[in-house]
Amino acid sequence: MVDPVGAEWFKSRYSGSQGDCVEVAWLPGGGVGIRDSKNPTGPALIFEPDEWDTFATKVAGGEFNRS
Repeated sequence: MVDPVGAEWFKSRYSGSQGDCVEVAWLPGGGVGIRDSKNPTGPALIFEPDEWDTFATKVAGGEFNRS
């Protein structure tokens, strides 16, 4: 398991300034961390590279859109 402490977190350039964003960090070994920008010291989700690819593909395909 990769420890995200010390990772360089960033938000999308499309994020607003309200602070209700998700931050992402590219981790060693190709993993990806995701956390809530309002709670940077809180828990983070850690994805293995293949898990991230699957998640990103489903997001881009609209699978998680609320109707």
